[in-house]
Amino acid sequence: MNEAEVVTKIIKERRSVRRFRRNPVPKEIIEDIVDCGRMAPSARNDQPWEFVVVTNQTTREEVAAAATYGKFIADAPVLIAAFARPTRWFVEDTCAAVENMLIAAKAYGLSTCWVAGQNAEYAREVSQILGAPDSVRLVALIAMGYSHHDPKPFKRPLEEVLHWERF
Repeated sequence: MNEAEVVTKIIKERRSVRRFRRNPVPKEIIEDIVDCGRMAPSARNDQPWEFVVVTNQTTREEVAAAATYGKFIADAPVLIAAFARPTRWFVEDTCAAVENMLIAAKAYGLSTCWVAGQNAEYAREVSQILGAPDSVRLVALIAMGYSHHDPKPFKRPLEEVLHWERF
C-alpha cells in the first residue's frame, strides 16, 4: 500500500467514538498528535491555535459536567481543548488543526470525538475550568483514547454528495 492509499484509508475509517477504554495514552503519542495539529494550514499563516491536553481525571470530569453533549469526556483518558486567538479566520484555521489531530490519532490506533466549543453555551465555563486567558476562545474539544467498539455510522454515498462542474 502506498502513502496515498494509507492516508486515504485512515481518513475513510475515522469515526466519532464516545466509549473509551481506560488505557492511558503515551505522552509521546499525544505530543505527536498535537504537533500534527500545529502543522495545519492557516490564513496568512496566523496559527491562532493553542492546545490544552488534559489527562487529569478530575479536570476531565469537570469539563464533561459542563459540556452539554460531551459527558463521555470523563471516560476518555485524554481531552484536547483547542483554543484560538480571535483572528479573522480563527474558527476555520483551528478546525483544520483539529481535523489533523483526528486523523493523526486514528493513525496511532486511537479513537476520537470532536465536541463543539466555539458557539456552545458552556464555552466560557470550560475556558475557566482550564484556566484559559480571556484573549483566547474555545473552538473545540477532542475526547481521545482507545475505543471500546468500532462504530459504523451511515455516510452518504459519494454519488449523492459529489457534483461536477455545477451543483
